[in-house]
Amino acid sequence: MKRYAYAWLLAALFLAAPAMVRAQQPAPPRHPIELGQNYPNPFNPATTIPFSLSAELWANGQRPVVSLRIYNVLAQLVAIPSLQASGQPLEHVELDCRDPHDGVCDFSAYWDGHYINTTREAASGVYVYQLTVNGQRASKRMIVMK
Repeated sequence: MKRYAYAWLLAALFLAAPAMVRAQQPAPPRHPIELGQNYPNPFNPATTIPFSLSAELWANGQRPVVSLRIYNVLAQLVAIPSLQASGQPLEHVELDCRDPHDGVCDFSAYWDGHYINTTREAASGVYVYQLTVNGQRASKRMIVMK
C-alpha cells in the first residue's frame, strides 16, 4: 500500500513542478512595437489602426521613425494612413512621446478607405497594413466591405 502512496506523491510532484517553475519565471519582455487590430473590422468606409511604442524607443533623446502602409493582396501599395492626432501621413515620421503610461506610448492612425492620392474608394477585399518603426516591422490583415 505504501508503494502506491509514494507513486501518487511522486506523480503529483512531477506534474506540479512545471507549474511551479512557470510561476517563478518573469514575464516575457514587451516588444518595442505593438500593432493593434484595426476597428471596426470589417469596415466601410473608414477605419482606425491603433499601435503602441515602448518608451525606451525615445531613450537618449532619440525619436523613432515610423511608417504605416496599406497593401492589397498583390503587395501593391494602396494607402498611407494619417496620424489621427495631427492628420499627418505616417510616412517616415519622427514621433514624440508626450504622455507615456506604464512605459508605453499609444497612437492611432486613420484610413478613409481611399486609394493613395485619389478619391477612388478601395474595393471590397482583404488588405494588409504594415507598421515600420526604426526598421522593425509588424503587420496585420483587415477587410473592406462595400
